[in-house]
Amino acid sequence: MTARPIGKSAANTMELETLHVRQDGAVLFADIAAPPMNLLGTRTGSRSRVAEQRAEADTALQVLVFASADPDYFISHVDVTRIGEYREQAAKLTGEASLGLLFRYLSKSRLVTIAQIEGRVRGAGSEFALACDMRFAARESAIFSQLEQGFGLIPGAGGIQHLTRLMGRARALEVMLSADDYDAELAGINRALPAASLGEFVRSLAHRIADFPAVGRTALKDRVNAISLAEADDFRRDSDLFLERGRDPETQRRTALAMSRGFQTHDGEIALPNMLSNLVGR
Repeated sequence: MTARPIGKSAANTMELETLHVRQDGAVLFADIAAPPMNLLGTRTGSRSRVAEQRAEADTALQVLVFASADPDYFISHVDVTRIGEYREQAAKLTGEASLGLLFRYLSKSRLVTIAQIEGRVRGAGSEFALACDMRFAARESAIFSQLEQGFGLIPGAGGIQHLTRLMGRARALEVMLSADDYDAELAGINRALPAASLGEFVRSLAHRIADFPAVGRTALKDRVNAISLAEADDFRRDSDLFLERGRDPETQRRTALAMSRGFQTHDGEIALPNMLSNLVGR
C-alpha cells in the first residue's frame, strides 16, 4: 500500500479506529485504544502498521511513541479466537503470515520506536513492545509476561528472539518457561520510572532524539540491528511452531478451559498467573 504522510503541523491529531494519534513536532504519539482490554486483534495490528507507514512517509517525523489509553493494559495479548484472521492480516500487510515479521518493521523502521508501558503487557503484546527500539515502564503498574507456556505454546511473534538477546539464555528461559508476571524492575526494559514522571521523561527523550541529524540516527540504528536483530527466517520458524503447537489437543483443551474461567476478559486476567497454574480440570 502507498502510505500518505500524517502531516507537518505542530499538533496534528488523527483517529485510526484503535489508535489515537497525535503529532508533536517531529514525534508521533500513538495511544492504543481497543476496549475492553486492548487485545491484539486484526484492527490493532493493522492500525499500528498503518500509523508506522504514514509516519515513515512523512520526512518531518523521526520518532514514534506507543502508549495505552487503558491504565490496566498496554496490550494484553492476541485474541486467541482470531489467530487465523490476524495471520491473514499480517500476510496482507507484509506478504507473510507472521505477526513477528509484522512487528519486525518496528525494529527495521527508519523511525525510532518507543513503547511507554503502563499496565499489563503479555504474550504478543509483550512481543510488540520488544520489537520497539526502547521500552520505558511505570514502576507501580507495569506487568510483563510471556504466557504461552501456560497453554503449551511458544512465543511466536519474536519473543524468543528478542528476550534471549536482551536478557541472556538463563533469564529468558525463566521468563518464558514460567509464564509468570514480572514487574518493571525485573522486565527487559530500558528503565522503570515512577508513573507520575514516565510520560514527561519519554516525551523529553523522544524530542531530544528527534532533534539530532536523521542520517546519523539511521546509520546507527542499522548497525545496531546488524548486530542484534534476528534474521527474518528465525521469526518465520517461531511463527510456524506457534501455529503447530496451537493444533495440539492439550493446548486446545487448556485454551477452552481458560476461556470458561474468564480468559480474555478485563477482570478475569488481573490474576492470570493463578489461572494458568490451575488449568488442570477436565
